[in-house]
Amino acid sequence: MSNMMFCMQCQETAGNKGCTKVGVCGKSADLANMQDLLIYVTKGLSEVTTRLRKEGKEISKDVNHYITLNLFTTITNANFDDDVFYARVKETLSIKNDLMKQLSDKEGLSAAATWDVEEDKKSGFLATLKNIVSGNNSGSEINAMLKEKAESNEVGVLATEDEDVRSLRELITYGLKGLSAYSKHANALGYDNEEIDAFMQETLMKLMDDSMTVDQLVALTLETGKVGVDGMALLDTANTTTYGNPEITKVNIGVGKNPGILVSGHDLADIEQLLIQTEGTGVDVYTHSEMLPAHYYPKLKKYKHLVGNYGNAWWKQKEEFESFNGPILMTTNCIVPPKDSYKNRMFTTGAAGYAGCKHIEGEAGSKKDFSEIIALAKRCEAPTEIESGEIVGGFAHEQVFALADTVVEAVKSGAIKKFVVMAGCDGRATKRNYYTEFAKALPKDTVILTAGCAKYKYNKLDLGDIGGIPRVLDAGQCNDSYSLALIALKLKEIFGLEEINELPIIYNIAWYEQKAVIVLLSLLYLGVKEIHLGPTLPAFLSPNVANVLVENFGIGGITTVEEDMEMFFGEEVKAQDGEISKDMIIGDIVKKNPENADILMAAGMHCLGCPSSQAETLEEACMVHGLDVNELLAKLK
Repeated sequence: MSNMMFCMQCQETAGNKGCTKVGVCGKSADLANMQDLLIYVTKGLSEVTTRLRKEGKEISKDVNHYITLNLFTTITNANFDDDVFYARVKETLSIKNDLMKQLSDKEGLSAAATWDVEEDKKSGFLATLKNIVSGNNSGSEINAMLKEKAESNEVGVLATEDEDVRSLRELITYGLKGLSAYSKHANALGYDNEEIDAFMQETLMKLMDDSMTVDQLVALTLETGKVGVDGMALLDTANTTTYGNPEITKVNIGVGKNPGILVSGHDLADIEQLLIQTEGTGVDVYTHSEMLPAHYYPKLKKYKHLVGNYGNAWWKQKEEFESFNGPILMTTNCIVPPKDSYKNRMFTTGAAGYAGCKHIEGEAGSKKDFSEIIALAKRCEAPTEIESGEIVGGFAHEQVFALADTVVEAVKSGAIKKFVVMAGCDGRATKRNYYTEFAKALPKDTVILTAGCAKYKYNKLDLGDIGGIPRVLDAGQCNDSYSLALIALKLKEIFGLEEINELPIIYNIAWYEQKAVIVLLSLLYLGVKEIHLGPTLPAFLSPNVANVLVENFGIGGITTVEEDMEMFFGEEVKAQDGEISKDMIIGDIVKKNPENADILMAAGMHCLGCPSSQAETLEEACMVHGLDVNELLAKLK
């Protein structure tokens, strides 16, 4: 993206004047520049709202929501429509100008707060612009000015030359964008927190303050994590109060015979409205990617025509949207530029947008008219089946708390040795296959805690269970990462530990976009250490800032599955990965994997409970029971 050292779209290091891979993510350089300009003018608006609060004046919910939506609109892969950003920049300037009239003290306002395109136009600056659209079209002239402003070095992170300051400003900005996602979805369900809104706006203002030191910015980074926890709690309350606490649910991944509508993104309010409007129409509704957890909520799962989840993570859209055959509704971010073959049946709503795709109007939480999508669905063929079976989820905090006795007993008995938090985002890069292989290689006495679309790397593997506890506990969307924090804190309480890092929990998180950043900052605020991020550490971290995170919090990256297994599990995983041989004693074979006992019993070794039999080698035991040791060895392997 322009004027940035890092692109959040493809996670590539960028040059001084833009991403080195412009077009890979589907966004033009102009669009990336306009996103930067929207953040710039939103900082100016936030400075005005922050000053008004200090003067004792109230900021309306509408203004708070507008600023939140501005941040969310610039989140990774949310909106690709240039016209939206031109319009929002103009609207933001208009809102700021109206609020400025209420401000008593205008002394010392920043350039972002005082800049106005109309003032530049009046001053004659317009005459110096290059490539101005000819004619008397003031709208086009203003757009040309906005474009020129967006390309300037005043807009974007290169407004400062200090690498560490720039790095921390980016880290905080991405954290705020992630926080805006939690706040925006809560707002859609009628839930607000004025303190969160005020913090986001004041922090945006502080990001323009050149007097702030690196130490102050580090403190502000952790404070962003603290408020991130508050934002997660707000959304969790909004979701569970509105739709009930998620329940353990088996979700169909096959298809039915009816035509369908595929819903992707994160907005539960949108899918609820669609379910209400499609009830009794003969049109089925399917979830895709991050919308999968809609199946876990009691108030949503009651709709019989919410028939299943179609496909996988967001980056497989091009093939999966094509084979779905029916219309697709994108409710939030995670859009991949559509193929022409299905572009005419892809719709957007809310903050999502793509030029050429029909946008369903309606503010967050308002009633939307989905009749056009439903009518189109009726004319389409049923989805083409791409897989079959079921996946299990719904392990949010209340459901796991209900299983607490079982989980605690499994930990105390040694059946569960460790939990591995493998939350976060999936992506198309081949190196992300690491997470699939990592899940396969985990010792059989480990349980994965997950939220977000990273789970699609392993949630369809047959990893089994431990005493009835599935080895993949899916809490839901990236928006539900709060559940993972609550589960950890609950386990800390149950086991009477002094701090959270004493728990047998490993953090191996896949990151991609801004919500993963706010999750990271929130975990740091909660005191979690030794978090590993992959597939690479964020490129926007300067060496000095990265060192602060490593030295104070033990932040690390990932290497290979083999190396990381040894790092996380040491001798334990070496013992579990040891080759079963004829000379291995029965007790060690069973200890290596409790499921081996079932294989031995099925072969005829019914005396496993006898201490003397467990001290025999596999070869000796086979001789006693008249079994072929090589045949049994093959089954065990």
